[in-house]
Amino acid sequence: MKSAAALPRLEGDAGALFRWTLRAGVAACFIGHGMLGVLRTAAWTSYFAVVGIGRETALTLMPLVGVFDIAMALAVLFRPARGLVLYMVAWCVWTALLRPLAGESGWEAVERAGNYGAPLALFFLFAPGSGVQAWSTARFRPTLDASLGRTAGWILRITTALLLFGHGMLNWMVQKPMFITQYKLIGLPGAAVEPLVGVFECLLAVAVLVRPNRSLLLGVLAWKLVTEALCPLAGSPCWVFIEHGGSYAAPLALFFLVARFRPVFSIGHAPAV
Repeated sequence: MKSAAALPRLEGDAGALFRWTLRAGVAACFIGHGMLGVLRTAAWTSYFAVVGIGRETALTLMPLVGVFDIAMALAVLFRPARGLVLYMVAWCVWTALLRPLAGESGWEAVERAGNYGAPLALFFLFAPGSGVQAWSTARFRPTLDASLGRTAGWILRITTALLLFGHGMLNWMVQKPMFITQYKLIGLPGAAVEPLVGVFECLLAVAVLVRPNRSLLLGVLAWKLVTEALCPLAGSPCWVFIEHGGSYAAPLALFFLVARFRPVFSIGHAPAV
């Protein structure tokens, strides 16, 4: 039997770094998405059409949606609140689902797991409570104990696995033409290498689920940064790279948890009491 004091905890500067990693990732996602709205991204018109909004009206509404997203990003940086972060989770799930609803592959929604998984993990870091004040104030738990660390860890673990698996399936099974173009930019035979990249990413996803050690997670972070950087190199706005902030924050935040709570990340582990 271990006493509560003997169990690992994440607090102080380490706890603040963990929270700020998630806050920065969520903010980057909303800033990137917001700027794409301000720029009136033409592809978005098909997503507005899902709810019956025509092209011209969609182009008019996009900057308003974008400005609101940026406002949410600033709020999560300077005055986060439980209600705000829960809204962010719901909004990111909805915008991810719009892609398959508009006729795109369902893996597009899975690949964006970082967008909704990072704010979900952040949501659990707030101090519990009921009433308007508990939902509208910035009250984080001062300490992340082993039990909460396991909960947040599994959210980030599943999030990281999903975003890798979704991106992997878009390479392997869907074989998006955009990816072929990106690989050709760095001198690779796009059509030949795309399914191989997909299989590799799916294997990475399985590895994260089975045993997310620190070296693996740093490798995943580096992989995501490099592969997402191909988007602006291929001509997409730089905001597309920034919009994937949750995909970088999830493995990095999980790295901090594994470093502190390593035993609780074994498959089948039950936290000691």
